[in-house]
Amino acid sequence: MDLNIRTERFGQDDQSWLASAHGTDTARPVNIDVSTFTAATHYPEGYLKSGFPLKKVGNRYGLRTNADTEPIEGHLFTAVKIPPGATVVVGALFWHGAVLAAKVPSSLDADGQATARDIRYF
Repeated sequence: MDLNIRTERFGQDDQSWLASAHGTDTARPVNIDVSTFTAATHYPEGYLKSGFPLKKVGNRYGLRTNADTEPIEGHLFTAVKIPPGATVVVGALFWHGAVLAAKVPSSLDADGQATARDIRYF
């Protein structure tokens, strides 16, 4: 049993990338492959910000970049803490709704947007 005192800081998740509330009630839990993200680039503060575009990676989900050809399955709905040494974390997949492409935390080109199954981009 660990009874040491720890201090954690929590901030407000920025979901300004959501274009509407449509689909926010249907987000589903998914396993996220942490190896598809770069710590210094994608989660320097120890957590993934909401809005990252996700693709299918085997039976998990990972970061979808503009260099990928796999379709966008959805976006990370809420921020997810990445514990040190974690290889898989659980997050929520926003798979149906509307997104403001300019506000997602990583670049999202028109070709990538065209691959999304049930997401509409503005």
